[in-house]
Formats: sequence, structure tokens, C-alpha cells
Amino acid sequence: MQKSLVALSTIAALGLFACQPNTSDEAASTSADSAKTTSVSAEEMTDTQKQAYAMGASMGLFVSNRAEQQEQLGLTLDQDALQQGFKDGLNDTLKFTPEQIQQIAQQGEEVLRAKQQEMAEQAAEKNIEAGLAYLEENGKKEGVTTTESGLQYEVLEEGEGASPEATDMVKVHYRGTLLDGTEFDSSYKRGEPAEFPLNRVIAGWTEGVQLMKEGAKYRFHIPSELAYGARSTGAITPNSTLIFDVELLEVVKPEAEAPAE
Repeated sequence: MQKSLVALSTIAALGLFACQPNTSDEAASTSADSAKTTSVSAEEMTDTQKQAYAMGASMGLFVSNRAEQQEQLGLTLDQDALQQGFKDGLNDTLKFTPEQIQQIAQQGEEVLRAKQQEMAEQAAEKNIEAGLAYLEENGKKEGVTTTESGLQYEVLEEGEGASPEATDMVKVHYRGTLLDGTEFDSSYKRGEPAEFPLNRVIAGWTEGVQLMKEGAKYRFHIPSELAYGARSTGAITPNSTLIFDVELLEVVKPEAEAPAE
């Protein structure tokens, strides 16, 4: 949605340029001002120059990101047509009406979303296959226990403290990775443990951490249905099997209420 809004903003900006009078003298003056702007540093720019630069930079960043995104999806971005459209917008020589341009841009967004959906579905299918194969082999390893739900865990270090219930607040350190070893989250890297209600996280965590005692370190191999399922978040694509190293630091007890006076 954000990229769509940026695209429409870009179109609106082009339309704005197209509405401006552009005589040959003014065009020459604009070219001279542009050349002058590129020769000064950010500190030397006037507020007007900074605002104009920011507008151009926003367009350039959008186009660059869009081109990279389309390339990843196997969709090409015609650079010549892009540049021609930008020039035509500046010179009020558009080949289409503003309404047609908006419609064409929206069609492009629809094509992009359809391709993203197609790629996501393909990735989801591959993730299911990879996850099932991984869990089948991993479950055969010594020290790996598979629960009735399909959660697999290894005891890296036993603890001696209390075990939490699902409704408890816990303080943990953890590191999460994909099957290919990509790390997508780590409290260790952030330099501070995480604290949250155990029943407010993915099902694999809610079940697994209840098996632990304070001071324990476990490794959880979590099937997608006990993780984020068909959802995606950050580096986690749909139907991903996840691996977490979890250290249960503390079962956080609620502070005692002050006695009534």
C-alpha cells in the first residue's frame, strides 16, 4: 500500500510539473538552476533547493526500489520509457491524460501484486515440503524429542528453577533462525532479554517454554502450524519451519498489590 501511495504521489508530482508553464527561456533558466544546485553541498542549499531536491530524491528512491522489486519478481522496468515519461511530464507533452496515467499505474500495481501473490504461494509450497523433510530427519536424531503437537525440542542445559504456566510472564533470551541458518531475530544482539506473557506468542513457544525450568536452555524446532503458519513477517516467509534457541531466565511474578489502608 505504501509503495502504491508513493507511485500515485509521483504521478501527481508529474502532473504538477506538467501544469507549470515552461517557455524556452524558463526552461533554460531551470536547467541553469539545476546545474547550480548539483554543484553545491547539502549545507549550502537553500530551503527551496532542499525541498526540490527532496522531491526528486523521493521519486528516484521509489523508482530504484520498484525496479529492484520488479527484477526480483522477473518483471522488467523499461528505463527508456520511464525517462521519456518523466521528461514528458516536465515538458507538458504527456502521451496520456492524467486520468489515463493513474489508471495505467494502478494496472501496474495490480500486475505487481498478482506476481507477488504467485511467488508467495510457490514459496509457501516449497517451505511446507522443506519443513516436513527437515522435521522427519531431525526427529530421528539423538536427544531430540517430538511432542504430540509436532513440536521438537532439545535440552541444551537443564534448569533448576520454576517452570512457567501459559498465563505467566517470562523473561528470556533467544535466537531465531530459518532452516537455511538465516537469523531473523535475536535478543542477544539487542543486548537485553525479552519479557512477555507466554500465552501471547506463537503456539510452539507457549508449549515449549512450559517444559523448561528457570536457568534452562532449549532448542526448539517449530513446525509452521505452531509458528506463523501462512503468514509472513520480515524474513519469515509463509509456512516456514523455525528454529529457536531459548534461555529461560525468569518466571516473572506479578508485583504484590499494596495492602489496603
